[in-house]
Amino acid sequence: MQIGKRAIAYCLLPTALLFSCKPNLEAPEPEAGDANFSTTIAIGGGFIAGYQDGALYRDGQINSLPSLLAKQFQLAGGGTFDQPLMPDNSGMGFNSRPWESKFVKRSNLKLKTDCKGVTSLSPVKDSLPLSSTAPYFQGVSGNTMRNFGVPFALTKNLFDKNFSKSWQQGNTNPFYNRFASNVNSSRAVDDAMAQDPTFSIVWVGMEDIFEFARKGGETAAIPSSAEFSSYLDTLLQGLTAKGGKGVIANIPDLNSFPFYTLVPARGINLDQKLADSLNTATGGIFNYIVGDNGFALEYPDNSGNYRQMGGGEYILLNTPLDSVKCYKMGVFYAMPPKYTLDSSEVSLIISSIASYNAVIQQKAALYGFAFVDMNAYFKTVSAGIKWDGVDISAKFVSGGFYSLDGFYPHQKGYSLIANEFIRAINAKYNATIPWVNCKECSGVRFP
Repeated sequence: MQIGKRAIAYCLLPTALLFSCKPNLEAPEPEAGDANFSTTIAIGGGFIAGYQDGALYRDGQINSLPSLLAKQFQLAGGGTFDQPLMPDNSGMGFNSRPWESKFVKRSNLKLKTDCKGVTSLSPVKDSLPLSSTAPYFQGVSGNTMRNFGVPFALTKNLFDKNFSKSWQQGNTNPFYNRFASNVNSSRAVDDAMAQDPTFSIVWVGMEDIFEFARKGGETAAIPSSAEFSSYLDTLLQGLTAKGGKGVIANIPDLNSFPFYTLVPARGINLDQKLADSLNTATGGIFNYIVGDNGFALEYPDNSGNYRQMGGGEYILLNTPLDSVKCYKMGVFYAMPPKYTLDSSEVSLIISSIASYNAVIQQKAALYGFAFVDMNAYFKTVSAGIKWDGVDISAKFVSGGFYSLDGFYPHQKGYSLIANEFIRAINAKYNATIPWVNCKECSGVRFP
């Protein structure tokens, strides 16, 4: 059988294309587009400061979100990005159990034996005695700071001239005092504006809501969205007064964080014998049944009325689990309210996040800032993503995103967040900033 010339030509065509159509794998030249990164500043709370593993420490700051971004900006004309670095990698953070010690060092994964004698890997926080805190309170000299992220700073704190005062002068937050231009009267917003920023990385509002949440709703109320909106207006007006541009992120949902989701509120699983035994021991006050039961809760607080926790309520990760395992906290007596979020508190948090996020998106449009939907992104992390061939999720310790405090990402997590910021910046300003691929960024370290 003879094959025609046309058939032969078609047979050879794929081979010809294989060798003639070579893919162009060259990355685009880094360009700032319509942005100017020559003087970049960052302002906000712990997510801007680089807080992780329950503390602020040197390597965490070096690979903080804004620092990672600034390194990429330098490829497109960005300037230096000085930070108030801590003296070491032990760092300092607030202890969630302040009756043990006010401060702790960063958490590490170590073998720990519980009250039942079971030994397993667990995040361990070593206490930092007040007598050893002096190096961490030491001021950082110079007026070229670019990172104005202050862990646990509410938005209003950034406008408060008393927030720069020292721990000894009654300020409850020691972090800004370390690098304030005037330790008796500086405001973080003024110090930021003094840099004449051409580009600003802004992530505020997280602490306003989650400071309330992480203390079980036992602190002052969440600032209203109207108050938050007023402060954000003033901040963005100042940052754009001389033509500056920037990027701003919104606030993730409560159930995005292992700190709130790891310990199930309905985690008491009983057979008939155990249910009957507990009902007898507690006088039937909690009505335990076969299957899943909620931990005991006093609702409302200090009312003398008790019930089991329901779906959509939360037990915090800082709950002393030995008290649950061996002393039946939450079974024979109610969980202390500082370790729980009941339905009314959860409702307030959810509505506050929604209203704050509406404000942030509206202000981003008003002031021409790139907008990063962190609320949506954290949901994708919870569902599971793949990066560089590795599965990433919100699973505590092993998920590859969160640090050992269950709330702040570790350095690899921050690098993933940085790429979402870059995506928004490139789209808004017609820029071609390369994505972060931080090989030196660390995740959870196993012993």
